Amino acid sequence: MTDPLRLPVGEGTPEGVNSAYLLPAERAVVDPGPPTDAAWRDLREGIEAADYRLDDLERVFVTHWHVDHAGLACRLADRADATVHLHRRDAPLVGEYASARKRRVRRDRETLERWGVPEPVRDEVADGDAPSPIPDTYPVRRHGDGDRVGGVEFVHTPGHTAGHASLRTETDLLLGDLLLPTYTPNVGGSDTRLSDPLGTYLDSLRRLESDGLTAHPGHGTSIDVPAEIAAVRRHHRERAAATFEAVAAAEEPPTPWEVATALFGELSDIHAKFGAGEAAAHLRRLAAVAVVEPLDRSPVRFRATVDAYPTERRLTPTATERPKGSED
Repeated sequence: MTDPLRLPVGEGTPEGVNSAYLLPAERAVVDPGPPTDAAWRDLREGIEAADYRLDDLERVFVTHWHVDHAGLACRLADRADATVHLHRRDAPLVGEYASARKRRVRRDRETLERWGVPEPVRDEVADGDAPSPIPDTYPVRRHGDGDRVGGVEFVHTPGHTAGHASLRTETDLLLGDLLLPTYTPNVGGSDTRLSDPLGTYLDSLRRLESDGLTAHPGHGTSIDVPAEIAAVRRHHRERAAATFEAVAAAEEPPTPWEVATALFGELSDIHAKFGAGEAAAHLRRLAAVAVVEPLDRSPVRFRATVDAYPTERRLTPTATERPKGSED
C-alpha cells in the first residue's frame, strides 16, 4: 500500500489550506478541493508532480458535502472518466446539488428561526449562501458504514455533517473535517439536519479513538489523533459549562441565539449560523444529560434544571446511547 500523497489546494482558510490526497494504489483522489480555477490548477499540478496522470484515476472519494472538499469532485471525475463516492447521507448534496441546495437553504432558515436568530440576520445568512459551480445533478455512488471500495473503507463519522465519513485503508485514515490541527470543527451550524450534533460528533470521536492508524486531516498536514481528541473534548466540556452559565445567568430562559451572543458577542454572516449552531448543539447535549431543559415555545428557549453545573457529567454518549442521527 502506497502512502497517501497530500496535495495542498486552494487558498488559506481559518482551518488551513485544503488537503486533497492522492491514493496511487487505489487510483483515487480524496477531497479534491473547492471549485475554483486556482484549486483546479493546484490539483492538476500536484497530481502531475507525483508522476501521475488524470487519466490514471478511477475514483474520487469525498468525505463530506461541504464545497471546499466536494467542489471539484465532478470536474475531476469528468476529466478523468472516474466515479464519485460519498456516504449516502451526504451524497444528495453533491449528486442532486440544485434541488438539495434549495432544501438546505430553506431548512437552514427555518432552523435559524427556531433558534431565535433575528430576521435581518437570517436574511444576511441566506443572501451570503451563494450557489457553487457544481452541476445541478451528477451520478454519485452512495455508501454506508463499513462499505469497501477497492482498498478503501467508509467509516461513518457524523457530527460535522450528517454523512461525514472518514476513509480507512490498511495503514491510513483520511479524516476530512472530523479533526483539524488548528481549529475545532463546527458542529450544529455546519449541517442543520442533525438533532443532537454534539453528541453525534463526540460519539464519532469515540469510535476512532483507538484506531491507531496514521491520520491525515482535511486541512493542514498532520495530526496527533489522541492528543487532538483530548483537546476537543476539553474544549467542549468548557463550552458546555459556559453555555450552562449563560442559561443560568439569564433573567428569562434564553434562546440559542441569545446564548450564542452571550458567549461570542456580535455575530454576522456565516458566523451567525455557526455561532448559533454551536450554542444550540451544546444546549441540546446539556438537555440530553438533564442539565437544562427546552421549553415548548417558538423560538425554543432553555432553562437550567440544576443549581450548579456538574463538572463530572459526561458529554460523550456511551456505546449504547448513540444519539439519533448517528445511525448509518
